[in-house]
Amino acid sequence: MTHGYTTGTGPEPAGAPYGTSYGTPYAADPNAAGTPYAVPQQRTTEPPAGPAAGAAPAPARKPGRDRYLDLLRSIALVRVVVYHLFGWAWLTVLFPSMGVMFALAGSLMARSLKRPALSVIRGRVRRLLPPMWAFAVVVLAMMFANGWNPTEDPDHGDTWGLIGLFNYLVPIGAPPYPWHVGSQSGLLEDTWAVQAAGPLWYLRAYLWFVIASPLLLWLFRKAPWPTLLAPLGLTAIVGTGLVKIPGETGNAVTDFAVYGGCWVLGFAHHEGLLKQIPRYVSVSCAALVMAFGLWWASNHLGPDGWDLNDIPLAQATWSFGFVVILLQYSPSWQELPGRLARWDKLVTLSNNRAVTIYLWHNLLIMATVPIIDLAYKLPFMQSERAVGALDGAYTIWMFALVWPLIGLMVLAVGWVEDLAAKRRPRLWPNGTKRPAGGRPGARAAHRG
Repeated sequence: MTHGYTTGTGPEPAGAPYGTSYGTPYAADPNAAGTPYAVPQQRTTEPPAGPAAGAAPAPARKPGRDRYLDLLRSIALVRVVVYHLFGWAWLTVLFPSMGVMFALAGSLMARSLKRPALSVIRGRVRRLLPPMWAFAVVVLAMMFANGWNPTEDPDHGDTWGLIGLFNYLVPIGAPPYPWHVGSQSGLLEDTWAVQAAGPLWYLRAYLWFVIASPLLLWLFRKAPWPTLLAPLGLTAIVGTGLVKIPGETGNAVTDFAVYGGCWVLGFAHHEGLLKQIPRYVSVSCAALVMAFGLWWASNHLGPDGWDLNDIPLAQATWSFGFVVILLQYSPSWQELPGRLARWDKLVTLSNNRAVTIYLWHNLLIMATVPIIDLAYKLPFMQSERAVGALDGAYTIWMFALVWPLIGLMVLAVGWVEDLAAKRRPRLWPNGTKRPAGGRPGARAAHRG
């Protein structure tokens, strides 16, 4: 890890109700910018006078969410839960969730900046903070109940500990938390606060990217290639130790540099820059950048080996190249095709509750431990063989149990995301539509 936080991916707060387009819509002109894989239309010498008598006009294509991007976000969320549970370093190479998520967020931000910048930033902040406040209320209450006093904390202390609590309201910096709280014999291990507060680092990075986006997008449109590649150069300076910035300021600058390239790649995707480059050129260059990232990682392995979260320059270059390939092949689905369609409702749910899932998953992973420990007290678990079997499959049981807990948390507090987005609260927004005339009054009116 690059700093004291548990690393992983973060979500993009939904900016509109599900079913509303947030990607580049299909254009009527097949040569219009942003139209992926458009089929050329045959030209006629004269426009038709109108539809034939009795023929219904062709229905307009309904704009919808880009399901390919939704699928990527869902995969990223699942990957980060699995990574935080099993700790497999190779997952950071298999699918760099952080880079993917920042790129998706950057693309959405570029689209939103067609509106006045101040209103866009205000809307993004409004959708981000209420879910964070719901999380902070619970976590802070647990910390205080276990005896933590921020003014006496050896890592913060004095008035700075109290001032730092502001970051639980607006994540402009690193929020304070105790490294050890409670008892080792308690329900949760005494380092639970570190793990619970881990995801908050992403909110800080996301907030600063949102604030910087009007300037970054202006620079990108003026000088696209220098703006796109500058974060990699900055990572080579601050992420390799060439220039050391101490404390949380250094962590924030490093995060901004490592994932800045992916954020600006989101701009490039929205603006159509990637589609202007021949695919073989972009994929070849991306592969070279990724190869450099692996080479750098092989010579700078961290305490967890190939965990790219511990190797900033490798993370930046590998994520950058990976995202280029994903976006270059972006099919812009309006519906999940083939066998992927069976996952449609889960993809919809995870996108509508991405902030909730991300914020709470670490705490819920730890909550599986005291629940599973109850199994040791069952009568048929008193033999060494039974205990050994449970010990050997303990992490698998954690994996199986954490998803129902996440589902319960979605039901309990997920609706806060709807309130933050000024939508009607929903308990389980998986895209299932109510049948027409579902209310008795509506049926009576229809019959009448």
